[in-house]
Amino acid sequence: MSAPAILELSADVCVAPQLDPAAMAWAAQAGFKSVINNRPDFEGGPDQPTSATMEAAATAAGLRYAYLPVAPAAQTPEEIARFAALLAELPNPILAFCRSGTRSGKLYRAATGT
Repeated sequence: MSAPAILELSADVCVAPQLDPAAMAWAAQAGFKSVINNRPDFEGGPDQPTSATMEAAATAAGLRYAYLPVAPAAQTPEEIARFAALLAELPNPILAFCRSGTRSGKLYRAATGT
């Protein structure tokens, strides 16, 4: 598979648009240790891979996986705090994704104050 379009936010965190299960093997080969899925299941319809499917692919690739679904428009203080906790507890580097990468980037900036 070709590399997904990723945006580096820091030395340890990148964001990407919606990934498919095959991207988990790519992420592991690219050196990522963890993946955070910020997209609610079925937000994009029935063809969007579910969190369970993504988690199985991530685990098979040797990655840690976290599911923190958030709405596109706004993230709550609790969601931001949970994202910050995931950044602190998951092995680096981390690849976070959502539909376009934007909300994962917003969560990162809110969680880190950057």
